[in-house]
Amino acid sequence: MEWVSLSEKRSRVSTPPETCRPESAREAVAFIGAGTAATTIEELPASDLYLIGCPDDSMRECCIQLAGSNLVTEGTVVFHLSGALASSELEPVRHKGASVASVHPVMSFANPAKAIGDFAGTWCGLEGDDPALALLEPAFESIGARSFRLEASGKRLYHAASVIACNYLVTLEELSLQTFEEAGIGRETALQILAPILRGTVENILALGTTEALTGPIARGDVSVIERQIRTLEQWNPEIAALYRKLGRATADLSGKQGNAPAGSLTAIRDLLGE
Repeated sequence: MEWVSLSEKRSRVSTPPETCRPESAREAVAFIGAGTAATTIEELPASDLYLIGCPDDSMRECCIQLAGSNLVTEGTVVFHLSGALASSELEPVRHKGASVASVHPVMSFANPAKAIGDFAGTWCGLEGDDPALALLEPAFESIGARSFRLEASGKRLYHAASVIACNYLVTLEELSLQTFEEAGIGRETALQILAPILRGTVENILALGTTEALTGPIARGDVSVIERQIRTLEQWNPEIAALYRKLGRATADLSGKQGNAPAGSLTAIRDLLGE
């Protein structure tokens, strides 16, 4: 089976929209070691399967370009890798007779070479037309993916959940490092301090669930600790203090489910954290 990828990065054959760089396509081809970098739709060969791997904001433009070519015929399969967009974003090629789908690997691709080595066992969320899924599901499973089906209507919430769990975790650790530095502890040392805590916390969440994995002053009901931390953070960085309060309120709810902190202490902590 022939296949072609329309992508900004990491593609076998790439035809990005005008806002993307042709150099990215050439870099991708060099990384993969196969294919030819294309800069226009006209340069693409005909294919049975097309992957559109561009940024989400360019998805519709890429799809319209493909639909306007003579490449899409009855039975062609077109899919994208976006976690936030549903397969309905590919409606222009569906009108040309293509079957469409979305496949979202729940994985961080910060380092392509590492991602290849770590891909086996990665969960991939799939939704779309049955003919497309019948082709794509076994294809991804053949390279080690573990697949699950999504409803298109839940795609945005699904992706938001992934962003909270992965991307925002990175941001939280950055804010933690900034707070360590304000306390006089260098970033490199702080990273070493955080490493076992982070690994242990993730392992506890996966093994015990979030409620049982929760530790710390809110889980214990330490009102005075929370009061002093809020006051100190507000004096140094009000924005981080505001985030501390918001996360603290959600943590207080989780602590209430856990049941270890005295109810009166949690009430006092909620009062400190505010609305």
